[in-house]
Amino acid sequence: MTKFIVSWNVQFCLLLLAVYICFINISEASSDHFQHTLGHVKPQASAKVQAEAARKVAQRLLGTIGASLFSISVDPDFGISGRDRFKISKSVEDNVEILATSGVAAAWGLHYYLKHYCNVHIAWEGMQLELPNKLPEVELTVTSNDRFRYYQNVVVAGYSTVWWKWEQWEKHIDWMALNGINLALAFHGQEAIWQKIYLGLNMTQEEIDEHFGGVAFLPWARMGNIRGWGGPLSSSWHKHTVILQHQILGRMRELGIIPVLPAFAGHVPRALTRLFPAANVTETQCWNHFNDQYCCPNLLNPVDPLFKKLGSDFLKEYINEFGTDHVYSCDTFNENEPPTTNLASLRNISRSIYDAMTTVDPGAIWLLQGWLFVHDIIFWTESRVEAFITSVPIGKMIILDLQSEQFPQYTRLKSYYGQPFIWCMLHNFGGTLGMFGSAAIINKRVFEGRQLQNGTMIGTGITPEGINQNYVMYELMNEMAYRRNSVNLDTWFEDYSRRRYGSWNEYTVKAWKTLGRTIYNFSGLQRVRGQYVITRHPSLKIIPWSWYDRDQILSTWQVFLEGRYGRRNSTLYRHDVVDLTRQVLQLTADIIYTNVLNSFNKKNITALRKQASLMLELFDDLEKILASSKDFLLGVWLRDAKSVATNKAEEELYEYNARNQITLWGPNGEIRDYANKQWSGVVADYFKPRWAVFLKALEDSLSSGKKFNATEVNKRIFDTVEQPFTFSRKIYLDEPQGDSIDIALNLRDKWKKKDNFLHGQSANCNHNH
Repeated sequence: MTKFIVSWNVQFCLLLLAVYICFINISEASSDHFQHTLGHVKPQASAKVQAEAARKVAQRLLGTIGASLFSISVDPDFGISGRDRFKISKSVEDNVEILATSGVAAAWGLHYYLKHYCNVHIAWEGMQLELPNKLPEVELTVTSNDRFRYYQNVVVAGYSTVWWKWEQWEKHIDWMALNGINLALAFHGQEAIWQKIYLGLNMTQEEIDEHFGGVAFLPWARMGNIRGWGGPLSSSWHKHTVILQHQILGRMRELGIIPVLPAFAGHVPRALTRLFPAANVTETQCWNHFNDQYCCPNLLNPVDPLFKKLGSDFLKEYINEFGTDHVYSCDTFNENEPPTTNLASLRNISRSIYDAMTTVDPGAIWLLQGWLFVHDIIFWTESRVEAFITSVPIGKMIILDLQSEQFPQYTRLKSYYGQPFIWCMLHNFGGTLGMFGSAAIINKRVFEGRQLQNGTMIGTGITPEGINQNYVMYELMNEMAYRRNSVNLDTWFEDYSRRRYGSWNEYTVKAWKTLGRTIYNFSGLQRVRGQYVITRHPSLKIIPWSWYDRDQILSTWQVFLEGRYGRRNSTLYRHDVVDLTRQVLQLTADIIYTNVLNSFNKKNITALRKQASLMLELFDDLEKILASSKDFLLGVWLRDAKSVATNKAEEELYEYNARNQITLWGPNGEIRDYANKQWSGVVADYFKPRWAVFLKALEDSLSSGKKFNATEVNKRIFDTVEQPFTFSRKIYLDEPQGDSIDIALNLRDKWKKKDNFLHGQSANCNHNH
């Protein structure tokens, strides 16, 4: 019997081993399968150059003395099937030795050690870098699950990084490397190249100016959604972006990060038909109700021979200026339908787009944002998608499954019919603020994506429209690149809290665990876009909504504030105090708004006045807490915009771009509030005045007995608040004012006293409705 048990145990262990090997083989299959098509997409810099670049990342992060504790070397042959790997060794006396397949993998290994063994935290909004007195001993090897770790959305260049100079880019590229990002967009300088080409075709400067978008709206001009809005572009802007692109590409390539360059998508100035009357062009569809002055640039049909000429001319000039790493991003049909539904025509269109790349670079890989398949699922049926993407040789197109955490397309489209794809977390729209995330989904579906039968997943990616918000979600998503199994989320959020603030604390741990189970546990199909009551255009038709219990978040805020002892000097704790307080005030505004509606519908003018006063008071308190943090200041955004200018005219134009994008998003509010920002300055001079006009109009309606005229009120808001704000030159503080923790504590006490009254009014509202 004993012999049988031993024999059975051995067989069972062998079975488990076989299952594990099978799982590993499944996760490695896609990387192996596409080695013949993607093998040339690799770092071009020597191992020596990459190692030195990684050492410099360590020096910028830890200082010369701290970096001297780490020995970094690079050996490209250390990897498996094109996947990155790093080995970390630390004995009693020696330095921490990091051996990696590339510079970026070495920086990734450095961060892995600092994070998991030294309790260090590196985020967009700050760092916690206190190292232990004695560095822990360790001996481990980590291999990436996939070929690529991708970063950026094409519109980040509009919503977040538009005003950045090299100092900000250098720090951000370090962050990319520390998180293992090895494939990232690098789109600067393309308008400078197009300017050269269009002038060479004898286009006038005026004709070019009416095509290029303004600096804060370039992503949408590049994708053919708009033309000319926010422009023109100046020669100094072109010079700035060319210089910046050289710096960005130089650093990326030193580290072994593969830059994704732009290719010709087909959107051309309307003046092209003057030069080429026989060209096969059509106007793109009107996008978001922009009028003819700014909408509908011409689309040159990719099957027209002129497309290949212009596309190859552009890519040749771009490569001559910047070099290439063979991956090109091209989005011809972003929120615009193709001119045909015919399958053969769709095949010809995509084949022609790709041919314009391979004419210049035979090793070209087309990277396609898969947003079109999410945005217009009715047009992009399975047969049309298959026709469009498989006309490109299998393995020569990489598709970003752009919002895998909510609307994945890789299952519907059968792993993109053989084309490799990257599992992406989109998460944020417009760079809006508001605590939100889907941790449980990410913790599950990434692994499911890798285990698809005949799956073609070759990477993970983060593709937000805007950054500098909800960093916790990006921290979790980045870990999916090396984790073999799902994590215990309670434990993960506890560890996140400990690293972020430097030590374990019962209050901050409890708060983050609750946030992980509530705010960061969204699993619905609602299109959350950061549109909250306080940031929405005032209306009687707003429906406040959240996927979690408001009272639970209120108590979590109070618990979190109890963790302040010993953390008053923590930059990250202070940031989170402001962010969580902002969230609570936002939720409180939802209740007040509901009470406003209740009072108005009951024609109770006394109650309406009380609730209106509370709403305006809340805006003042929100302004006060936001003003206490450098991360929530309108003044910083405007300062950075103006700092790029070289003369007064540019300064005025860039400030207008900056103000308009976060408010009206168009001359007449075409995408009003889409990219709204809960920032000090915006709250005081934009959000609050809008609601003041609206609330006064409600009161006037009740006092006069006249019907509330929404059209007239909307016009008044536009004329007196919204449009004037975009043209204003008011200067805002770019340094924080007041103590965030003290302000939050005062607001906690203040609104706690009002809470019972608010709930009572809300209950009456629910009862009466």
